[in-house]
Amino acid sequence: MADHAQGDGAQAENGSGEGLNFDSPGPTPEQLEAGRKLFASPCEFFYAAQALEHLPEPRGNEIALAGRSNVGKSSLINAIAGRKALARVSHQPGRTRQLNFFECQAGPVVLVDMPGYGYAEAPKEIKRDWQGLMLDYLRGRPNLRRVFLLLDARVEIKVSDETVMELLDRSAVSFQMVLTKADSVKPGPLKRKQEEVLALAAKHPAALNRIITTSSAGGLGIEEMRAAIAEFVE
Repeated sequence: MADHAQGDGAQAENGSGEGLNFDSPGPTPEQLEAGRKLFASPCEFFYAAQALEHLPEPRGNEIALAGRSNVGKSSLINAIAGRKALARVSHQPGRTRQLNFFECQAGPVVLVDMPGYGYAEAPKEIKRDWQGLMLDYLRGRPNLRRVFLLLDARVEIKVSDETVMELLDRSAVSFQMVLTKADSVKPGPLKRKQEEVLALAAKHPAALNRIITTSSAGGLGIEEMRAAIAEFVE
């Protein structure tokens, strides 16, 4: 099914983050160019599903984006694709209640916008439906290759974030943590947040030992995101 993350077993066991490379090298020029080419071609919405039985037939490699409600998933998808309104940006947290599929024709690679989780005011039955859909998708999608787990750089890690990390571990789906809205954080606190998230990644066997720091508004990390997605072009 999905790729498995490769990490240092000792680091993962003690969870201290000691020995992690906080300044790990970014993508190569060749990888950046591959990402540029991928998103220079059209990337279009083509399907939405609210239940596992309604998922589209697998086509290409799927890369899913997950995160708490209002973490900035739609804005990040729009920035990656170079489109202003590919994914609908809502100012009402918890609005996305389905899996939205966007195909990048040069891949073919499919981006999947997963329902946001952790919205405090969402009714319990809606939360249960979302969690069930996420679990079914993660466990049952044969062409899912990677999950980008988005974390707001401005706020603390929530219990719901750690619950999803555990779910990804159990589902054997490799995931990479992505900090969003980094333009709103000063360099010192941002560095501490990066170190905190890298140390957290060491505790999860399915997590990649490198994070991406982004700002949809300022363009930070967008080329790196494109390069990471382009790794799955067949």
